Amino acid sequence: MRAIQITEFGGPEVLVPAELPDPEPGPDGILVEVSRAGINYADTHQAENSYLAPSSLPMVPGAEIAGRAPDGRRVVAIVGGGGYAERAAAMPGTTFDIPDGVSDEAALALVVQGATAWVLLRRSVRMDPGESVVVHAAAGGVGTLAVQLARAFGAGRVIAVAGGQAKRDLALDLGADAVVDSAAPDMTEALVAANGGRRVDAVLDMVGGRVTDESVRALAPFGRLAFYGMASREDPEPVRLPNLMRFSTTVAGMWLPHAWTLPGDVVGQAMAELFAMVADGRLRPVVGGTYPLSEARRAHEDLRSRGTVGKLTLDPSV
Repeated sequence: MRAIQITEFGGPEVLVPAELPDPEPGPDGILVEVSRAGINYADTHQAENSYLAPSSLPMVPGAEIAGRAPDGRRVVAIVGGGGYAERAAAMPGTTFDIPDGVSDEAALALVVQGATAWVLLRRSVRMDPGESVVVHAAAGGVGTLAVQLARAFGAGRVIAVAGGQAKRDLALDLGADAVVDSAAPDMTEALVAANGGRRVDAVLDMVGGRVTDESVRALAPFGRLAFYGMASREDPEPVRLPNLMRFSTTVAGMWLPHAWTLPGDVVGQAMAELFAMVADGRLRPVVGGTYPLSEARRAHEDLRSRGTVGKLTLDPSV
């Protein structure tokens, strides 16, 4: 089968097309004919071995696939790796049937990034109706969905942060009440101004560096910031616990794999609600582009340059 293989860690240049044997599913697994493979920002970290879970070589990257199960069902799945290929092994517990009316690309937008946005809002910051919510990287895969979900869940004011006027216009079109330039020299001041002079209640942050530091300082009493990525590849300042007490604020971390350990099938709940919202038009996944499998390197280059919007996918047939 055609696949993308990494044999040394590094930047996008390490993503190399290769011919490999079909993967062998485990005892309960299935072999999926992949129609589209999802691209996540986490994939860029995995390629350079800077992700939360260490990588080993050689590897086929890719944690999400959509395609056909052996019995013909359209499915979307989270996989432990191997997604950038014509075929991939999946497990039933992390595989979902794609409903009629939901495209493969839309399903891929939901299975990691949609579930991430849902968990961030429902569990990490526990957004209450009427609260103000800041969404950093609002034109990205998680951000475009988080803006819409915050609005659907009853946010009083959704503030989208993005670079470039086209991205900010997209966020407004998706339901944001206000937009902030991601290059604002003082993010604290910019967020407070966008919230009408008041500090904000909840922040979803995957940027890191000074953006995280200044967003923490923009929190209102009992405000919460959920940190789920570090696109800048710059560490924020260490959080001082006395300051959390002094300002009655919370800083939380979120990594989606932990959501699978929660009782009550939290990810299954998220996917059911997200599928229903897409099917009836309340949620619009933004598909930013589909690249040939052979051009995975270019996809990573575009993603790391922050020049993309929405969900990116690979087409294994070309």
